[in-house]
Formats: sequence, structure tokens, C-alpha cells
Amino acid sequence: MMVNNHSFLHTMLRVGDLERSVRFYTDLLGMRELRRRDVPDGRYTLVFVGYAAESTGAAVIELTCNYGVEKYEIGTGFGHLAIGVPDVAATCAKLRAAGAKIVREPGPVKFGSTIIAFAEDPDGYRIELIQRG
Repeated sequence: MMVNNHSFLHTMLRVGDLERSVRFYTDLLGMRELRRRDVPDGRYTLVFVGYAAESTGAAVIELTCNYGVEKYEIGTGFGHLAIGVPDVAATCAKLRAAGAKIVREPGPVKFGSTIIAFAEDPDGYRIELIQRG
């Protein structure tokens, strides 16, 4: 949605193993790889993943892999990405079966009734799963 000719485009995450991260977001969370750009002179590769193309107004995730860097510190300023899913428990079961770490089991949000859970991607970024519908 555009407001005042502005729109949210993407969130960039630096990842240590590009293919491992692409598999996590596509195979486990159902996103699609939208585009990929290798920049050898800059020593990095970008992969954009999401549920719909940016041309539809959807925000996406930019996975950035800098050559030769295998791990990043998450830092204290980053919170999480949030993804709406039809069944939080089933999504957690699928993630767990594939070896993903669930850091907050499915259940109602504190002081509310919305069902949520938290998982970590292969690089330790937190993903909030929010039950929709």
C-alpha cells in the first residue's frame, strides 16, 4: 500500500550460507525466490524472497551473502520478522521436523488471545509466526 508516494519494500538480512537460508524461507516458510543478483566486484550475492512480487506492493526479504563471511552477530537492535500463517502449531511442527529451532512454543500472546510462536532461521534471526484466519 502506498501512502504519500512511499512504500515499504524489503528487509535486508545478512546471512552466512545463502543456499541454506534460501531453503529455509522457500521450502519451510513457503516463500518464492523472486530474483538473485551476484556482484563479484562487490564480493556479495543478493537473493530476494517473498510471498508475492514487489510489483504487487508486497514487502520482501533481501538475503545478502558477503563472500567469505560465515556468521554475523544479530545485535540488540533487531527484533524479528513477522509472518502470518493459517496454523501456528502445524508450522512449528514442520519447522521443527526440518531441524529449525522453535524458541517460543505456540500459544496465546501475553495479555491477549492471538496465537503466536517464535522460530529462528539458520542465522539466528527470529521469526514471529502469527495465526491468521
